[in-house]
Amino acid sequence: MIEIPEKFAEMLKASGLGDLADNIREGQPEVSVRINKAKSDMIAEAPEFPKADGCVPWCSNGLYLSERPAFTLDPAFHQGRYYVQEASSMFHQYLVSQLTKGNSPVSLLDACAAPGGKTTAAIDVLPGGSVVVANEYIPARAATLRENAIKWGFPGIIVTRGDTAKLGKLRECFEIVIADVPCSGEGMMRKDPDAVAQWSEALIHECADRQWEIVCNLWDALRPGGYLIYSTCTFNRNENEDMVDRIINELGGESVEIPVEPEWGITPGIDTPHYCYRFIPGRVRGEGLFASVIKKDGVSSAPRLKSKPSKGDRKKSKIPVPPQVSRWLTDSTSMEIYTDADRITAFPAEHIQLLKAVKERVDVIHEGILLGNIKGKDVIPSQSLAMSQSLASEAFPRCELSLDDALHYLHGDAMTLPDEVEKGFVLLTYQNYPLGFVKNLGNRSNNLYPAGWRIRKTVGN
Repeated sequence: MIEIPEKFAEMLKASGLGDLADNIREGQPEVSVRINKAKSDMIAEAPEFPKADGCVPWCSNGLYLSERPAFTLDPAFHQGRYYVQEASSMFHQYLVSQLTKGNSPVSLLDACAAPGGKTTAAIDVLPGGSVVVANEYIPARAATLRENAIKWGFPGIIVTRGDTAKLGKLRECFEIVIADVPCSGEGMMRKDPDAVAQWSEALIHECADRQWEIVCNLWDALRPGGYLIYSTCTFNRNENEDMVDRIINELGGESVEIPVEPEWGITPGIDTPHYCYRFIPGRVRGEGLFASVIKKDGVSSAPRLKSKPSKGDRKKSKIPVPPQVSRWLTDSTSMEIYTDADRITAFPAEHIQLLKAVKERVDVIHEGILLGNIKGKDVIPSQSLAMSQSLASEAFPRCELSLDDALHYLHGDAMTLPDEVEKGFVLLTYQNYPLGFVKNLGNRSNNLYPAGWRIRKTVGN
């Protein structure tokens, strides 16, 4: 049983959430995943993966699991065919789908994005041709965000690492901004003992001050007429309804109603005239979440992008793009392919100006599709290309792996391929989906799976 602070229990009771205290003490968190429909119609048929235990009501590609498997030992997880995500947080996908229904491409900023669940969930429902900027401030978490974004394979992605004050300088660039702000974490107490240990009334006020600073920074990046999705994983009013009220009254916005089905179990905000959505464990199959959508006053206009080449860019020598790389993509005509030192990257041409503007204001750690690296006469294809939804199916020779061989590859082991497999760069697949590259030398193959992504154990180890 989880021992929660007495003052926290009193706060819940005063808010009409007295039953929640017992549910936190005794309840068990759900296990859920979200399928990458761009890569797979169903969860991998691996022996380690249990059967689904129902669908997540507010997410068309979300599934509950009857138990938590060893995800590390399922190659489909590393292929980006599904994402392990808490069910309540999948609500962000539903919100984005309602805001973009029937619309043309949009630009979306996920400002506090690590580890990547909200970003990839939003990507799943964005109109074609959209672009996403996913940001994280903490370096280690930004690295995880980058890895998960690459595995999801969306070509119109920019992953950044920086403070939201820098993002605010991208004035009026985004139709949608997701601000899942750092909070006191009360909604995660069933899953995370640290959330219980760190809780205090002082922490609530500290978080509220930081949340207001973040929202003020991001408000400038949102276009007039655009939508801010504000969310936390906590229960108290200070960080939730009070913050929504302050945003609307001080920054100038309108509360937006998002239709939800009564059987989903989502409850409205507490003592507020605004449209708010609360996920209460025990009433929904998920952990604690608060969300609200706010429309920024004004009429949408063209983004205010001011970008010019830096002196460093003008002095940098450009290596010609090797002609073969355009054949690696399903539609290279819609992409701008360029080199930077030894790196070859492809990015949607229609969003190049936004990319340049982002680069001038914040540290970009990944953009579009890293096609590969130039090394002598070779272009070494990258893991980003292997994971991309835009990879041309006939671009490379392929070799299908068994489960055991796939795990050894993910472990970083050297591979020996069948004699009939062509020499050179080969795309390894598992269940006919790309897993990664090797360079086949005949008697052995050099494993090109990124060192930082390698798993530490295989079956039986």
